[in-house]
Amino acid sequence: VVQDASKIEIVLNDKRSYEGTVVGTDPSTDLAVVKIKETNLPFLNYGNSDDLQIGEWVLAVGNPFNLTSTVTAGIVSAKARNINILGTPDNTSIESFIQTDAAVNRGNSGGALVNTRGELVGINTAIASQTGSYAGYAFAVPVSIVQKVVADIRKFGVVQRAVLGVSMQDITSELAKEKKLKTLEGAFVAEIVEN
Repeated sequence: VVQDASKIEIVLNDKRSYEGTVVGTDPSTDLAVVKIKETNLPFLNYGNSDDLQIGEWVLAVGNPFNLTSTVTAGIVSAKARNINILGTPDNTSIESFIQTDAAVNRGNSGGALVNTRGELVGINTAIASQTGSYAGYAFAVPVSIVQKVVADIRKFGVVQRAVLGVSMQDITSELAKEKKLKTLEGAFVAEIVEN
């Protein structure tokens, strides 16, 4: 939403408008921290995205089609979903999306995904669609990732990450058979990166 923007306008639910300043961005997660000059603003508490259960109700909040503060409901239909949309030049994208069937459209990006206790559990990021409009699946960055990104950007200006130095792939039944693995859980270390 803020990439390549020359000016950022933040409009609150009560229609107050502010010029925003980008504090930092993280292309690896498609997140940004934007600052406005104001005090005593309402806020959401962080929930625990790791505790979300498949089938649990969630609400997606956003401004699709310029319809301010639209709320849709759905369930968590998958966790840790990788849909290969972030593709960073250095292959450092981190995709572990919460998949939901709450209706999300253009304009929902950056909006909150909250649990039934009103706690932030994700940031709406993408939809799976052939047409560009909602087709049943939406994806949010889990708050477990959001918290780390926001904290690092606020403290250091960039996100600090350790690099393991391996290439991994999902374990499929074919790979398990080929490599004589006894389980389909976990990940397979396909390559160790030089140095």
